[in-house]
Amino acid sequence: MYATRTVHSAQSAYRENAVATASPARLLVMLVERLVLDGERALAAQETGAWTEAHRHLLHAQDVVIELESSLDVEKMPAGKQLAALYQYLRGCYVDANVKRDPETTRQALDLSRQLCDTWREAAMTAALQ
Repeated sequence: MYATRTVHSAQSAYRENAVATASPARLLVMLVERLVLDGERALAAQETGAWTEAHRHLLHAQDVVIELESSLDVEKMPAGKQLAALYQYLRGCYVDANVKRDPETTRQALDLSRQLCDTWREAAMTAALQ
């Protein structure tokens, strides 16, 4: 049991250090990667009827989208208003998926989250190369 606790502590410290030292672009990518993970976990839970677990992951996905929305400076970013609308739509999808217990809505939100993640990864790599 001690070894398990030590490994868990080391993993936790590593994650905290990775977040603390990440660039803003990397933080954004990490955030959307977590959004995808939440969507995947929620969908898997819904498909097995584990509604409490699905609810937890869908709520976290909503929190992640809210964080994305709050970090967006609509006036400074080209197409910022469109991105804000996309985030709002995505959050609504995760809310609907949760309220209606609808795996298809979760699947749609997950697909959109994956596309968003790919886009932010590409943007972060492009920015890193400049």
